[in-house]
Amino acid sequence: MIASRSDRAFEIRLAGPEDAEAIRAIYNPEVAESTVTFDLVPRTLEAQRAWLIEHAGVHPAIVVTEDRGADDRVVVGFGCLAPYRPRPAYSTTVENSIYVRRDRQGQGYGRAILEELLRLATSHGFHAVMARIVDGHEASIALHRSCGFEMVGVEREVGRKFGRWLDVVLMERLL
Repeated sequence: MIASRSDRAFEIRLAGPEDAEAIRAIYNPEVAESTVTFDLVPRTLEAQRAWLIEHAGVHPAIVVTEDRGADDRVVVGFGCLAPYRPRPAYSTTVENSIYVRRDRQGQGYGRAILEELLRLATSHGFHAVMARIVDGHEASIALHRSCGFEMVGVEREVGRKFGRWLDVVLMERLL
């Protein structure tokens, strides 16, 4: 998929092994400095490559790349679908995750990623897409709401990071 926002052309495509370092560079600062992920240890390159292998097939990882000219593209965000729960009855439900490089947030990349993940979830036959968002992350909550997600609950104090208990907002969109 190729699209354009403002004066920058961007492309959304399936993530490949060549994207491991760029994804890591976006993800690891969130691990170390924020509560948007509950991971506590930054990913190694080897772990990122293994993550990419896990996110092939019906649970894909995608990247959004920005055109820097002269056939030069840079990854500015990524997203994925993941199994929601391991039991078989949950197999038609997936969870989405979206991360955008900090200097590119608020420019429509997160929305483009989420819309593509919803398209992929639909084409792979899933029925429900869940989002688990740390309470207080208003930009992510608003993004999901604008794409048709509804809040279905709050999981109280289910995470602990930086010495704080964290709530998780659970949002859902039926396809």
